[in-house]
Amino acid sequence: MAKYIIDVRKNWCKSCGICIDFCPKGVLGFDTEGKAAVLDLESCTGCMMCEYRCPDFAIKVEGSESNEAAS
Repeated sequence: MAKYIIDVRKNWCKSCGICIDFCPKGVLGFDTEGKAAVLDLESCTGCMMCEYRCPDFAIKVEGSESNEAAS
């Protein structure tokens, strides 16, 4: 099970690719519509570089619900 949840708001994404370029684990890529998409959630380390770098606030990274419930 993934440790993090990445929410990509497709209607806010302008397809700039900044989130993809800054992800150190290659978690993100482009979907068939050219928007940012999660390709490998299991590799996400929760560094939040995608969220911090997105100029349109189209990405949100959260801890998984099971991790939050255990806290």
